[in-house]
Amino acid sequence: MERTLSLTLLALFVVSTAAQDNVCFRPQLSDNIEMEGLQRYFNPGAELALSCKHGYTPISGPRTIVCAASGEWTKTKYKCIPKRCPHPGDLSHGDMYYEDNVYQSTINYTCYEGYTLTGDTSSVCLANGTWSTPLPQCTAVTCGLAPIPQNGMIIYDMKITGNITEFGVGVLYKCRPPFALFGEARGECTASGDWTETPECRMVSCPPPENIDRGYMSINDQRDFDFMEKVNYGCHGDYVLDGSLEIVCQKNGNWSEKPSCKAPCSVDIQRARIIHKGQRIWIKSLSPKRILHREIISVFCMDKIGKCGYAVPTQCIDGKLKIPDCFEEPRQIDYSMRSTSLPSEIRQC
Repeated sequence: MERTLSLTLLALFVVSTAAQDNVCFRPQLSDNIEMEGLQRYFNPGAELALSCKHGYTPISGPRTIVCAASGEWTKTKYKCIPKRCPHPGDLSHGDMYYEDNVYQSTINYTCYEGYTLTGDTSSVCLANGTWSTPLPQCTAVTCGLAPIPQNGMIIYDMKITGNITEFGVGVLYKCRPPFALFGEARGECTASGDWTETPECRMVSCPPPENIDRGYMSINDQRDFDFMEKVNYGCHGDYVLDGSLEIVCQKNGNWSEKPSCKAPCSVDIQRARIIHKGQRIWIKSLSPKRILHREIISVFCMDKIGKCGYAVPTQCIDGKLKIPDCFEEPRQIDYSMRSTSLPSEIRQC
């Protein structure tokens, strides 16, 4: 009896093992593909429908696989890729940080200095291919109107309507004469919603200006002069003004630098041809024999080796004119009788 029971169980084990050799196990699919139910074994000929997980979309088929008699599933190129959200748009006056615009991607939003974010700071690409939040806005920080300094005025960089200005708007400060501006001449609506520090307009005056040697002033009033008032200078005779023609009362209460009158120079040459104001002339034609401050004349020197002449310039500086060392004044007989041999008349180097 026991032997008969053992043979029966062995036969059932063989039949059961043979039957399992022809079934398909539950297939191993990629992470983005799913199938219905929890069934673990499938008989040959069974079809299994495939689908994409939430947030993914198919790009190739077929969408079913079949359990073959060999116990293997048929092959498929069925793939699922993440759904893509549209481009989120551009954030004016701000930055967007994101790596992709597919399902579960995140965008982070920030605004530039002086702008405030209105809306959500981030957005996520949802399973239906839309963003979780709309594009926010970066709104400029606002200030009131710029404070006007007492005895002063302001000029805006742009036309202003109403009592509100935006971040970055600038102004130019000016004072009404005789007041002077102390502080920054330009102001700006800052990122904090406040204006930069307002300058002051202070009364400024200068004492009566002094005259200059060998010169005269356009005004001789013995009074205090207001800020930015001007006085002109001139020189007597052949003296030349060196420096600015006018001085200005500055905001530190002092006058700008005064000019000076520079003396002319005597040309101590008796016999020679020179170059003056671009013209070659004999020295006797220079009348009077002097040139003004900063004027230039050229004298001629001899290159004895090359047997040629060359011009050397020299400049009058406040009454002093240095004659070049190479210049040799000719003898009277050479100057009168043999002038064609002078350095100015022969071949030039």
